[in-house]
This record gives sequence, C-alpha cells and structure tokens, in this order.
Amino acid sequence: MNQTLITLLFGLFLIITPISGVSAASSAGGALTLYSGRSETLVDPLVRSFEEQTGISVQVRYGGTSELAVLLIEEGNRTPADLFWAQDAGGLGAVSREGLLAELPEDLFSQLPEVYRNESRRWISTSGRARLYAFSPERTVPEELPESVFDLTDPRYSGRVGWAPTNGSFQAFVTGMRAVHGDEVTETWLRDMRANDVQAYRNNAALVEAIAAGEIDFSLVNNYYLQRFTSEDPDFPVDQQFFAPGDIGNMVNTAGAGIPAAGSRQEEALQFIEFLLGTSAQQFIHESLNEFPVIPLDGAENLEELTASAPPINLDALDDLAGSLGLLRNAGVL
Repeated sequence: MNQTLITLLFGLFLIITPISGVSAASSAGGALTLYSGRSETLVDPLVRSFEEQTGISVQVRYGGTSELAVLLIEEGNRTPADLFWAQDAGGLGAVSREGLLAELPEDLFSQLPEVYRNESRRWISTSGRARLYAFSPERTVPEELPESVFDLTDPRYSGRVGWAPTNGSFQAFVTGMRAVHGDEVTETWLRDMRANDVQAYRNNAALVEAIAAGEIDFSLVNNYYLQRFTSEDPDFPVDQQFFAPGDIGNMVNTAGAGIPAAGSRQEEALQFIEFLLGTSAQQFIHESLNEFPVIPLDGAENLEELTASAPPINLDALDDLAGSLGLLRNAGVL
C-alpha cells in the first residue's frame, strides 16, 4: 500500500475543447460521472442547473472527500469517474500526487487570485473557506482581540478559547501551520494551547453556540458558520474577524475539482469546471453556501478582504493529514 493511501486511510473518518494533458472524448451518449465530496444537499442545485444549461446528464456518486480519494487511488486507470469535486485541497492533492489527474489548461487559472492557485495545475479551486476567530462582542474589549493565532497562548486567554481538534477543518489548519511554520513550532503551539486551558468542542457550529451561551469568549472556526446563525437571528450575540493580514490563523482551504486522466468524458468534465467558475454558479456558492467566490462578483467585496488577509501557502501541501494527526496525538490534543 503506497504512502498516500496510508495517509488517507489514516485520516479517513463551458468550453468543450480538448485541454492540455487530457485526450478528447466523444460527447455522444452516456452521462458524466461525478465523484462528489461535496454533500448532495449543498450542491445538487448546481448539478441540476448544469444539466439544464448544457443538456449533459450527470450521474453523481456522493461520499466523503477522503473516502472518494481513496477509491480513486484504488481504481486507478480503471476508474469510471470523469470528474472529482472535492471538499478540500487535501483529497485533491493526494489523488494528484498519484499521477491520476490530468493537467488543466493554464488559462483556466488566469482569473483566480493567488490565494486560490496551486502549483500542480492538476486541479482547480471552485470556492474558498477561510479560518478566522469568532468572539463575544459583549464580553471582550477591542484591546484584547488577538492579532495572531499564536497570541491565544497568552494567560489572558486562559480558559476562554475553544477549538474542535477532531474536526477535519481544524486538522487541515494544523497541516497548514506545519507547512508554513514547521512541526516543532506547531507542536509547541498545540501544547501551549492545552496548557492555557483551551476548551474542546465537537465542531465549528458547537464553537459558535458556546460563545453565545457564555461558555467561552473566543473560538477558531471557518468563516461561514456564524452566517448560519445570524441568518435566523440578526441579533445573535457573536461576531468574527480575521487575525492580522498574513497570519496562519486566516488560512484558506478550498473546494476544488480535477479531471481523472483515465476518464472517458473529459470534454464534458471540463465544461462542468467552466460552469463552476462562471458567474451564476459562483453567485450561488457565495449567497447560498456562504463560501468565498473564486472570481470577483458584484456585492462580494469580501473576496478582496480574503485575499488581503490570507497567508501565503501552497495548497498542494495540505494532503499530509496523517502527519497532522500524529502531531496532534503527540501533543496530547487527540
């Protein structure tokens, strides 16, 4: 069993022209087979919209991103998948490193801000999710809002901060910290957070709820969870913001898509990617999923804020989940 597969198992819990690295396929007959690590409840409207606009039928196999990445690696050149739409960069990076994804055309990336680009060009970002911190505006003062995620080890935050160490997005954040600052700095931060009585919760939503309930004053979360509460209650007593520009606490992870090199409907797969990068799909992703678009949109100025706040990081480096889980265990966090 190769190292990438071990890594994944350990961490498991509208242009129709041929493209560089992808052989052209006949568009006659059959359906586009999509492996989707994005949940059906979130993205089915986009799939149906693509079918209506193009007349191309799509058969979707839904599952966890890691699960589908393992499956793609196991299937290899025998895969029936024409497209892999993943929840995060880690799963895409793992499949790409096995040489199973076709190279995408360079001009497909031209409209993407640097924060969304990867070096391999074997997959492309379709939306973004940023890490930041949520806080209680009622129990904090501006002077104590942290500038960096590393500030949270200070004694003044003792017992007041929450995280979700078993959650995949937190583990991806730890992988990003390792990529930027190294294992030693990351493990020291984890141990110092534990020593500062950080409070553990099961997921991001629970962290936001804990602030509203007065259990903690700060939490490390993804950007879109708070909107789910404020959309129902505009007076929900939680706020959020980025750390200082460039801080790893603002790490951006992305959903993205890649085309299996062995797929038989590669032209249609490219059409689907082009559709996802188009204005209507990006507007839906921004307004309905509360994720960051990957292209400039009217009324979506937060893309500019994201670009200014995000740390520089190679998205292809986010596939070492096994290393992050080992570090979390060594630090006594898991």
